[in-house]
Amino acid sequence: MASFKHSISLSSSTDRDGLIGRASGEVHVIVGPMFAGKTTALLRRIKSEGNNGRNVAIIKSSKDTRYAINSIVTHDGAKFPCWALPDLSSFRKKYGDEAYEKLDVIGIDEAQFFEDLYDFCCKAADHDGKTVVVAGLDGDYLRRSFGSVLDIIPLADTVTKLTARCELCGKRAFFTLRKTEETKTELIGGADVYMPVCRQHHVNGQVVMEAARSVLESHKLKSDSFLEAAAPVV
Repeated sequence: MASFKHSISLSSSTDRDGLIGRASGEVHVIVGPMFAGKTTALLRRIKSEGNNGRNVAIIKSSKDTRYAINSIVTHDGAKFPCWALPDLSSFRKKYGDEAYEKLDVIGIDEAQFFEDLYDFCCKAADHDGKTVVVAGLDGDYLRRSFGSVLDIIPLADTVTKLTARCELCGKRAFFTLRKTEETKTELIGGADVYMPVCRQHHVNGQVVMEAARSVLESHKLKSDSFLEAAAPVV
């Protein structure tokens, strides 16, 4: 009886679905507090890829209009054109299918504002063969998970956590402290609203902010009571 050996060899250019010629994608994540240089690191990577002959594009959230609408701008003024979008799922259609097919590297800035970040990175890297470089805050001003940034860590080839310098003592800053009384998670702002701080000053700063809010609320209640008592009877 004849013996037959059947084998299938999948090369690096053949994916699980049998598609030939599709290179494997990558996901690289850059996180850290505000003023840690995340956008600068993203721009450096994107420019390097472009200088090496790869087709690149950058996306940012249309919510962020602090410095420019159709550009990402670092805190020290470096600038690069980008696509400002409300979500990532609309990128391919707006960029164009043919242009998207030729695209090698996609940068995403302020990634915490994109709710569809996980799905986009999965498709772009796993199925479309793109290198995706993501930059964003890993935590909000209360050190809670911010958006979907931490959700893509399991997808990532590399994760880089940058630090800033504590504005109060000069030590390494891993966290962001909000200077205002606003409590909503999404509050876009710069040095007028946020500052990078070390662990000690984040904890102390939160205590101070909570105390200040309590005092202000107490003054407001007393003021309202006084106005009610002083109101003329009609």
